[in-house]
Amino acid sequence: MSEAHPKPTQAETLETSGIMRAIQYYGPGDIRLCDIPEPQVKAGQVKIKVLCGSDLHAYFSILPVTPTTLEPHVVTGETLPIGMGHEFSGTITETGPGVDTSRFHVGQKVVVEPLLSCRKSTCPSCVEGSRNTCRYTTFVGLGGGGGGLSEFTCVDQDLVHPLPAGIPLDVGALMEPLAVAWHAVKRSNIKRGDHVLVLGAGPIGLLVLRVARVFGAASIAVCEPASRRRDLAETHGADIVYDPTAPNADVPAAIRKATGDRGADVVFDCAGTQRTLDTAFQTVRPRGNIVNVAVWEKRPTLDIDAVTYKEVNFTGVIAYDRDHPEMLRAVAEGKFKGLENLITRRIGLEDFVDKGIHALIHEKDQHVKILVHPSQNEPSSRAKL
Repeated sequence: MSEAHPKPTQAETLETSGIMRAIQYYGPGDIRLCDIPEPQVKAGQVKIKVLCGSDLHAYFSILPVTPTTLEPHVVTGETLPIGMGHEFSGTITETGPGVDTSRFHVGQKVVVEPLLSCRKSTCPSCVEGSRNTCRYTTFVGLGGGGGGLSEFTCVDQDLVHPLPAGIPLDVGALMEPLAVAWHAVKRSNIKRGDHVLVLGAGPIGLLVLRVARVFGAASIAVCEPASRRRDLAETHGADIVYDPTAPNADVPAAIRKATGDRGADVVFDCAGTQRTLDTAFQTVRPRGNIVNVAVWEKRPTLDIDAVTYKEVNFTGVIAYDRDHPEMLRAVAEGKFKGLENLITRRIGLEDFVDKGIHALIHEKDQHVKILVHPSQNEPSSRAKL
């Protein structure tokens, strides 16, 4: 057995061939823990023993990136039910034919970039490399292709990145949302010395806070109604934190006062409510930048007068665009220490709905990220809620 790239023994191969537990998504409100066949690695793929988090938005409604029971997704060809979980890290247990063994080997800790697109030569976005804007973009764990809420999954090698040395798998499961935040901050055209406002201190908002600091923001304000999340925003470097539900709260006036009546240079809406969107337009400076990072459940009303008369730049972002390598280098350089305290609970697959999904819905003030350990006996992989 090669020390650099060990191969699984015949006994290990037999042990990992058979049935595994996985969370399956049948539709809104219908999520089941099932015994399904363990996936077999194909050419160009690596097999990963997983650790992952949950997909709260899909619990309420069918997302645009998700297939239905009758209409398969264009990219994956799958219909419901599908495997869940798109934010995950894990350990490689097997490599398929054609895998670059100079980059990947059994026993290696990795993170997955789960974005899937059509990759057709007739798709301008895919040809240009910006696969996140492909009209058929979906994700592993949301549109098919397996998922992180399972004991094992097989992923194409070009969607896999080595986890930097010294970074535990728990933190590795946060790399997918960290990449979302990294992409959003890059697209904001933030400049060193800018004043930033983050609306919503859920996991993405807190990570946008961290990335904005890395990109040189002079001051960062965070607006969040949940007290636990406000505390975490302060822990992760917010200069000032606002509770929009407090008596006589006037966040736009507070931001104007803090910036010499100028307004925020960049505002990130990470909450996705009409109130936060209105606040974004009220607080951004003329010719400032608003970035919508949120996934909306209801289509909002846009203040077109504010866009016009303040000449506001309004930018939408989706997922990431070749951001993982640069972001992971920053992680390796120690620029994101302390991310583990964003994990507020660790559960097994059997508790995914009651202690995971329901906790994030009904105990929002208490939780940010809930980590799911699919393997019953060994926490060698991580998935995230």
